[in-house]
Amino acid sequence: MSSHPELEKDPFYLRYYTGHQGQHGHEFLEFEYQHGLIRYANNSNYRNDNLIRKEMHVSPAVVDELKRIIQESEIVKEDDKAWPKKNVGGRQELEVRIERDHISFETAKIGSLADVNESQDADGLRVFYYLVQDLKCFIFSLITLHFKIKPIQI
Repeated sequence: MSSHPELEKDPFYLRYYTGHQGQHGHEFLEFEYQHGLIRYANNSNYRNDNLIRKEMHVSPAVVDELKRIIQESEIVKEDDKAWPKKNVGGRQELEVRIERDHISFETAKIGSLADVNESQDADGLRVFYYLVQDLKCFIFSLITLHFKIKPIQI
């Protein structure tokens, strides 16, 4: 249960997944936000790494920033029908429910901007690519701040 009751009724939802099935099994990174809670999972079986799961409650200010990042990207105006389809290299998924919009995208894993520029819908895929970069940076920063094991002594 969130410590902020106003987040309990907020329909805002975000989920990002990227993964593939490979020689090390199902490797993926996923994060999800709903009702004041961010859930993060990272499964890399490389060198026998374990599944990492983290959960954290966030404040309304953090939720507002997530919403701002999504709204300013204008991702809800895009369509994934001309984006590269998932393949043996893996896939990415993004689902967002914000205000009156509900979008769900699936595309192949994107290695670099060169992959974006070579796609049939480079402009739309570029919006997706940069939004995902921004979201990952924001979520990783929150995780680092929230789960700091050895705080620096000042």
